[in-house]
Amino acid sequence: MIGLIDTHTHLFCEEFDSDRELAIIRAKEAGVTRMFMPNIDDESIDALLKLCDKTSGCYPLMGLHPTSVADDWKIRLEKVEKVLNSGRKFYGIGEVGLDLYWDKTYVEEQKEVFRIQLEWALNLNLPLIIHCRNAHKEMMEVMSAYRDTPLRGIFHSFGGTLEEANDMLSYKNFMLGINGIVTFKKSTLPETLKQLPIDRIVLETDSPYLAPVPYRGKRNESAYITSIANKLAEIFNTSIDDIARHTTRNALKVFQNAD
Repeated sequence: MIGLIDTHTHLFCEEFDSDRELAIIRAKEAGVTRMFMPNIDDESIDALLKLCDKTSGCYPLMGLHPTSVADDWKIRLEKVEKVLNSGRKFYGIGEVGLDLYWDKTYVEEQKEVFRIQLEWALNLNLPLIIHCRNAHKEMMEVMSAYRDTPLRGIFHSFGGTLEEANDMLSYKNFMLGINGIVTFKKSTLPETLKQLPIDRIVLETDSPYLAPVPYRGKRNESAYITSIANKLAEIFNTSIDDIARHTTRNALKVFQNAD
C-alpha cells in the first residue's frame, strides 16, 4: 500500500507515556510514513520537541490551542512565539482557532490570539492547522480579512454540513481534515463527503482523541488511520491505495517544507 500521512496527531501527550515508542512502531507498520504534530500550549512544548527530535517521521508544529486562552493568554502566547522564533524548524502553525463548545468567556481573546497566529503563518509562509468547535460563524468572520492572502492549511476535524464545507473550501489553499468521526454510526459526514472533491481532503487521527470504529471509546493512535482511509475508500467507491495517493498528495501541498 502507498504510504499514509497522519496530518494531526498528539503522540507526545501523556496518554502515550506507557507505550509511546510502540505506538510509533504500530503506526509505521500500518503504513504511516509521516506524522504531523500540532502543539497544544506552552506546557506541551517540551514533550512535543523531545519526541520529534528523536523520532524520524514526526514533524512538529507550533501554536496555542484556543481552549488554552484565558486571562494570561499574552504570557502564554509569548512563550509559544519565543519557541517558534528560536531557530528550530517547524512545519506549520497549530493548533490554532476558536472553540466555543466548553466556554464562551474568552471569545474575543480567542479571536485576537487566532488573528495573531494567522499573521505568524503569513509572515513565515507556514500552513495553519485550524481548530473550530461550535464557532463556524466566528471563524469565518476572522478568516474573511485573509481571503486574498496566500494562507494555506487544514480545517482540522471537519464534521460539519455541506454549507460549512463549502465556506471553508472557498479558501482555495485549504484542505479538510477527516478523522474517526467519518466512521461513527450516526455521522452524516459520509453523505457530505460524497458531494466534495477528493483533492481537498486529508487524513488525520487527532490521537489520542476520536478513535474510529472499531476502536471507538478507546485511546486513539496514528495506526488507526487505516480505518479512516478504508471508510473513505468506501465513500468514494475506490481503493485504499487511491485514497492514500490522493490524500498524501493533498497533505504535501499543505506541508511544502516536509522533506
